Amino acid sequence: MNRILMFLTVIAIVSCNTQKQDIPSETIEEAPYTLAKPKQEWVTERAAAAKARLWASEAGKLVWQSIEYHGGLEKWWSNGPVYFRFNYQPKPGTGTPRDTYETADYWSSKTRHQRVSNQNEEYGWDGSQAWYYPADAEIPYNTRFWALTPYYFAGMPFVFADEGVNLTMEEDIAFEGNTHHVVRVTFGENVGDAPDDYYVLYINTETSRLAAIRYIVSYPGYFKDGGHSQEKLMTYEGEQVVNGITFPEKHRTFMWEEDGEPGAYVTDITLSDIEFRPNTDLSYFQRPEGSHTMQSLTD
Repeated sequence: MNRILMFLTVIAIVSCNTQKQDIPSETIEEAPYTLAKPKQEWVTERAAAAKARLWASEAGKLVWQSIEYHGGLEKWWSNGPVYFRFNYQPKPGTGTPRDTYETADYWSSKTRHQRVSNQNEEYGWDGSQAWYYPADAEIPYNTRFWALTPYYFAGMPFVFADEGVNLTMEEDIAFEGNTHHVVRVTFGENVGDAPDDYYVLYINTETSRLAAIRYIVSYPGYFKDGGHSQEKLMTYEGEQVVNGITFPEKHRTFMWEEDGEPGAYVTDITLSDIEFRPNTDLSYFQRPEGSHTMQSLTD
């Protein structure tokens, strides 16, 4: 009997010591989150805030309804970074071709491009600075400007849920046989490199699909003394659905004339090879070693 009691006592002591060595759950530090794809609870909270902000105005409601038609804001952010080819081909004599594979993190506004003609030449935006690689690359256009330009065109209408965006209603317009609501987009002070840019959205009155935009470019690297480009009209044509998100297939761009009609046909753009890449690590958007950090708008 004494031996049995002694054995039970030893078991009790071992058990107590084991319990004392357990680390309380509240003291365990969570491992750093390294994916560019945001956690679902972050997405839900941010999407709810965006909806409340947009629904505060009639123009905002139209933009929200367009976002819903194109797949919804929660789905958009939950999918993680999106990879696509953006092939920008101006008509002869109207500009420089630009054709890249881009990975875009719309949650934290970061991008990384590889040039289709030479994928060893890259450039991007790390969230605060532009860069290109290698440091001696001779890319024939302003990569700081282009690092986020396809990002913005491919991300419409979702990008208009961001803070710092101002939305106002204009009169409905007939475009290519359909009636469209018109929403003007402007930006708050110090929002991006070109806060004087604006967009005019054509949103189909029946479906809420984004059909076209008008826009200007006021990038100070191009317009050092202020001012902006002539307004252009860009169509959003065709549909391709990827992971529940509806993208256009192509764009045509026209100069917009003072009489309120499209003029010269200046650019063809195709959007292809689209896929979401939720396993992309945040480190992918860091400036690579050997890159050139762009210190100015014209660098």
